[in-house]
Parts: sequence; structure tokens; C-alpha cells
Amino acid sequence: MRESSQPLAGLRQRIARLAATGGPESRPAEGWLATGHDAFDSALGGGLAVGRTHEFFAADALDGASAAAFAALVALRTPGKVPLLWLRTVDAGRRTGHIYAPGIAELGGDPGRLLLIETADPKMLLACANDAVRCAGSAAVIVESWGKFPLLDLTAGRRLTLGARDAGTTLLMLRLNAAPTPSVADTRWSIVAATSRELGADAPGAPAFDLELLRWRGGPAGTRWRLDWDKDEQAFRDAALSGAVLPLAARRTVHPLGAEAA
Repeated sequence: MRESSQPLAGLRQRIARLAATGGPESRPAEGWLATGHDAFDSALGGGLAVGRTHEFFAADALDGASAAAFAALVALRTPGKVPLLWLRTVDAGRRTGHIYAPGIAELGGDPGRLLLIETADPKMLLACANDAVRCAGSAAVIVESWGKFPLLDLTAGRRLTLGARDAGTTLLMLRLNAAPTPSVADTRWSIVAATSRELGADAPGAPAFDLELLRWRGGPAGTRWRLDWDKDEQAFRDAALSGAVLPLAARRTVHPLGAEAA
């Protein structure tokens, strides 16, 4: 098959080398990509389905960093040393900022597994995504887009999903400054930055997220969750209770802790 570009050909070779160094145990697991939060994973049948497409939408522009952080933390929970691909346009990089490798390490992740690819425009982003999801050496692919993505119609989404299914790659679509549209995604989420519990000496607490399941092909949507990230266990946990009453910003809605049918 003809390579879509010389950089992509080189990228495939690099992924293959990285995957080979991880050994057989670094191959992506079939079944589910678990978050580590027992109740959350059980409600979805085991977690996010491997080999499927999952969409993450920021509730508004201020939640873009939280949506990106959640997608990255989920991807970093893939087992072994298989590389993780993060694709974005140059414009998205300018708008949302650069990925900070020491910050990933501070959260317990391995930034050495992450390969960042920036493309000139959405057309090349979609072409790269189609190649990336079909690379057997990658366990998860994050595709970050900013604003409307008209090229990502139902036909393009189906092509991506079929490629991810055949390769066993988990595809995480990070949609920033965009409204949900019909798609073939297995799950669709709205993500809001939640207030974290302060640690001693006013140190910032663990990243916290409010999630709403907007769509699930396997069951009913509408469930809301509050998850904290545990960097020591490298897993999501229930929100820690500090005993303090914290004010909510006016734009926020109150989300219940744990799972509750909407």
C-alpha cells in the first residue's frame, strides 16, 4: 500500500520499533480499558471498550485542559510499553498550549510512551488519524481537534472506527470548542473541571473531573460521575471528602458523586 506521506512512513517504523522493545506483554489488551474506578467501570461493562471510538467534549472553553488531561490519563492506563499517539493540528496546539512532559510524569504517567504529531490542517489530521489507528504497534490514539470538524462526518468516522476495531486500537476523539454531532462513537462524554481537595500547606490537590455520559451505544446515557485521579495508584477514584463546603462557580451545575441515573 502506498504511504500517505514520508513522515507517516517514518512514524510507522518508529512505532514498530517501540512496540518491539516492549515485548509481547505490551500488546493492547482486548476487551476493556478500565479507569480503575470499580463502580464506573462496572456500569460500562468493564470500562471503555478497546478497539472502539470514544468522544470527549469540553463543557466549555475553560474546560479544554481538563478534557485533554482526562483523555491523556485514560490513554496512559493502557498496559505495557506500547506507544500512545496524540494527533492535533498546529492551530489546536497554539490555542490549547503545549503538552508538558514533566507534568505527565508528576501525575504518574510515562511521557516517554507519548508520540505527539502536529499537522498543518484538519485534512491532514484526518489522514494521519486513519493511518495511526491502523498501526498495530499503538495501543491508543488521541485525536485533538478545535472547533467544527466538517471533514469528520459519519463516513469518515465509520472509517476510523473500522480501522481501530481491526487493529485493536482505542480511539479517543478530543473535541474542544465544539458541539456534539451525530457520530458512530461507542461513548460520548462531557467533561467539566471539578474542584480538587487541597492538600497540606495549601498544595493543589489531585486532578478532579465531573463527567456526564451523553451517549452510549451499549445502554442508557445521562449518568454523571465525579472522579479524582490517584497518581500513586495511577487510577481514577471516588472524590475525596474534605469536610469543607466549597462554593461552586455560577456556570457550574451540581453533579452527584458516584453513579446516578439521570
